[in-house]
Amino acid sequence: MNMDLQQTFERDGYAVIENAFSAEAIASVRQAAARIVDEFDIEAHRSVFSTLHRDSDRDRYFMDSAEAVHCFLEEEALDAGGNLTQSRERAINKIGHALHDLVPEFSAFCRQDVIRELLGKLGYQDPLLWQSMYIFKQPRIGGEVRWHQDASYLISEPSTVVGFWVAIEDARKDNGCLWVEPGGQHRPLSEIYEVDPNTKRGVLKQLKKPNWPGHDEAVPVEVPAGSLVMFSDHMPHYSSPNRSEYSRQAFTMHFAESSSAWPEKNWLQRPTLPPFRL
Repeated sequence: MNMDLQQTFERDGYAVIENAFSAEAIASVRQAAARIVDEFDIEAHRSVFSTLHRDSDRDRYFMDSAEAVHCFLEEEALDAGGNLTQSRERAINKIGHALHDLVPEFSAFCRQDVIRELLGKLGYQDPLLWQSMYIFKQPRIGGEVRWHQDASYLISEPSTVVGFWVAIEDARKDNGCLWVEPGGQHRPLSEIYEVDPNTKRGVLKQLKKPNWPGHDEAVPVEVPAGSLVMFSDHMPHYSSPNRSEYSRQAFTMHFAESSSAWPEKNWLQRPTLPPFRL
């Protein structure tokens, strides 16, 4: 990463590196994700992932995914009676959140030199990888991810979380690419999702009235497959529903400096898995 890119990240809260990953590396995790979906017991687990209900529907299956590999359904993949309306491969919203720990192809992907080098150039001394997600953004039913800041859901003290978003397929406005608010990382948190360590129930608390950017202020991040989008944990971002005929698959990683505390109020806890270091 050159100095111009470092300055862009600090100024805008995000930076884009096209062709960051080889076609072979992208194909490896894509094939691994397809295998996980093929082996998923879709009749036993009908947990839906949606951000439109203020995260009030986080169940035990979701919480346990911090140390597991769990599949979550698209909201529109089920009818009012809870019956599937899509094929298995078109019903999955995402896979999370310990792919990097438990799936060899994802472990290898996350330990590529380019990731270590970019984190180093951002100033990280001993980064820990806390979560990973494979996101499908299915054709025609891919759900909206509402405006949010990652630090609302991944709490570090001091705040050091950074997101690495990898385009497995081309991301465009028509199939639900990311939208960001350049410079918005300087705003304080609007919300925080805190879990009671005793009841294991989470609540999304409003810290200030959200003032998310309008369409004329937001910037679409359209990138080809193999690209990397790095973004600050305070940078507001969103993705629209996918009503196109094409999926928009992506793989995301969230790192934090090991010197930052990881409070019990985080939904994501790893009591049995050791820290994932690069």
